[in-house]
Parts: sequence; C-alpha cells; structure tokens
Amino acid sequence: MSTASRAQSTASRAANSSALEGLTRAGFIGYGIVHLLFAWLALQIAFGKPAAEGDQSGALMTLAQQPLGKFLVVAIAVGLLAMAIWQLSEALIGHQDEQGKRRVFERIASAFRTVVYAYFAYTAWKVFKGAPSSAADSQQKKTEDLLSSGGGRAVVIIAGLALAGLGIGLVVYGVKKVFERHLKTGQMSPSTRQLSRRLGMAGYSAKGVAYGIAGVLFVVAAATYDPQKARGLDAALETLRGQAYGAILLTLMALGIAAFGLFCFLQSKYRKV
Repeated sequence: MSTASRAQSTASRAANSSALEGLTRAGFIGYGIVHLLFAWLALQIAFGKPAAEGDQSGALMTLAQQPLGKFLVVAIAVGLLAMAIWQLSEALIGHQDEQGKRRVFERIASAFRTVVYAYFAYTAWKVFKGAPSSAADSQQKKTEDLLSSGGGRAVVIIAGLALAGLGIGLVVYGVKKVFERHLKTGQMSPSTRQLSRRLGMAGYSAKGVAYGIAGVLFVVAAATYDPQKARGLDAALETLRGQAYGAILLTLMALGIAAFGLFCFLQSKYRKV
C-alpha cells in the first residue's frame, strides 16, 4: 500500500470515529463561545471601551480570566483540535455529495479549515499555558519584518489580497446560503431551518466584511510602510470604529459575529460530520 493510500485509509477511519464526532460537535460549541466573546469585544470597541484585542485570541484571553476560564479554554482547544482532524480527513478522502461526487473545491476548503481550526487550537493552548498569544501583535511584528526585507512588501500585498478574497468568499458563502449543504436540514423543523439560515447568512457576511477590511489594511500597510495597520481583525474593527457612523456599523458587525456564534451552536447538532 502506498503512503497516499495509507493516509487515506487512516483518514477514513478517523472520519468514521464516533469519539471524534463527539469531540467535533463539542468543538462547534467552543467555537461558538469564542465568537460570542469576540462579538462582545467588538461591542466594547464600538463604544470606546476596548478591554482586550478585538479578535479570537482576545476572546480566548478574556475567557481565561474568568472563573474556571482556563478549564474552558483547554476544553475548547481539544474541541478545535478534533475539528482540525475531522477537516483533515475530509481534505484527504473528500466528501461525497448526494450524487456521490467528490467536490475538489470542498476538499480545498477543508484543507483551509484544517489550518484555521489547528491555529485556534494552538492559540487556545498557549492561552491556557499563560504564554503571550497576541495574534495582532504577532501579525504586526511579522509585517514589520517583511517590510524591512527585500521582496517582503510584495508578500504582504499578496497576503492582504488573499485575506480580502477570503472576506469576499465568506460573504458570498453566506448570502448564497452555501453553508446549508453541510447541514442536516431534513432533521430540522421549519422554524429551526429558518433560524439557521438567518444566523448563517448574517454570521458569514459579518465575518467576511471583517476579514475583507483586514485584507485591505494589509495592502495599505505595505503601500504606506505602516505595520500598525496589519493587525488583522483588531485593526479592522478599530478602523471601522473611526469611520462616520462607525459605532453603529461596528455594532451591526458585532451582532453578525454573535449570530455566527449562535450558528455554531446549531452546527454542533445538525452539521454533517
């Protein structure tokens, strides 16, 4: 058996593991909690009272400071790791649709989700261990290093365009309700399906706008040699807050991110795993 075949066989066994499925569904709950806290931080920024960084790492740090917070953070890390393993198996063996076809795009998307979930699991673990885990500071420092190196400016621009493209993709994903392909909609009541549709559309659109702004700011950072603009979602929220009617726009975005958090809770039960 070739290495590729063995990898696919291992991935297939992992995908069919009931233990992995249980941890993955728990992971969606943890992911939802992180986004609800992220939305709370965005609201604080909207009203001029930022208590932590306005991104998922800030949400995890905020959670860790609460009673039993570190226990919840490590539980979230385990759940996110399970989600990463699940998506890795999907990327390796593919997911069959109703016609039995394996969608290449979905396998690529699963590979991307693997990286995202693994990154947040690692971030949660660092928060649990008490290590500095400022995603915004890290992004700013890396951008500063790149801008001071030959060819680094082009790398930052490409990264910004990719992030902006991701933002556009998330908005399209939400508006066109593509997320429903991954839900067991047949098991939902009409009211639950309508709720999941509204939460998914609002949630993915809000996240898409946030990532899109962050991507544009990366490009601006490269054009103006200003690494402070390359702080990811934290900079995106701060930039939005500084615009006309920024507090209102940021509040709407926070509500959208909260909607995504609630959508994650629904996914914990109805996601096809």
